[in-house]
Amino acid sequence: MIESGQHRIDLTAGYFDPSKQTEINMPKGKYVSGYAVGILFLDECWYPILPGNVANLTTYNFPVVLKVVDNCTQERIHRGDPTLEQDIIRAAQELERYGAKAICAACGFFGNYQKAVAEAVNIPVFLSSVIQLPWISSGLKSSQKILMLTADANGITDHVLDNCQALALKDRIVIKDLYHLPEFSAIVQSRGYFDNEQVKVEVLGALAEALEADPAIGAILLECSDLPPYAYAIQQYSQLPVYDFISMINWVHQSQSQKPYVGFI
Repeated sequence: MIESGQHRIDLTAGYFDPSKQTEINMPKGKYVSGYAVGILFLDECWYPILPGNVANLTTYNFPVVLKVVDNCTQERIHRGDPTLEQDIIRAAQELERYGAKAICAACGFFGNYQKAVAEAVNIPVFLSSVIQLPWISSGLKSSQKILMLTADANGITDHVLDNCQALALKDRIVIKDLYHLPEFSAIVQSRGYFDNEQVKVEVLGALAEALEADPAIGAILLECSDLPPYAYAIQQYSQLPVYDFISMINWVHQSQSQKPYVGFI
């Protein structure tokens, strides 16, 4: 509610300009503010969380809030364990109560629960980078394909694709599995350490194999939330559009955090 001349606004979210808004009403129970995106992440993971990783807060030039889903291990989420669903929903609902305006996550296999979580909260939900597939495909020629670099090809099931509205694109997706790469596997095995340069070499090697095998590839999607630190190198090598969790989270944040444009005309 805005009353001209009195500068009064009932503000629950959005851009705050103290020169125009003096009396602010806030819902009870919202004890944290100034962020739009809440991010769900895995439990019991043990490896370096680099800048660029979804769970490293220096990745963003805006604030986000992270929430662990208790007992949500890599093994359970990769196989889409149905007994995880209620725990993920509860965590999402808690983020909503704390004031998140949209919910994302930090593993592509959260896509197994995309539809259920979206139905359980009253704010937009974008749990997996895989959600971007329909948008990516719409910008390509019908003859072009999308390369998906994934931490676990066995987890890219019809169930995940269907939950992310991408099952119809199955024939246009080229899946490249990184699971068994010697150094990258430190992530899925939670070894607590890895050689970052060697991980990059392995990822680029897998990328080169995929591009050589299928020249129809026109874009790249990084399923794994641990891959964005290598997105720059992937694009430099491939010279193709690269999409990942960060491109999605930036897009979600922008939709919830519009600011007035100010400049000269």
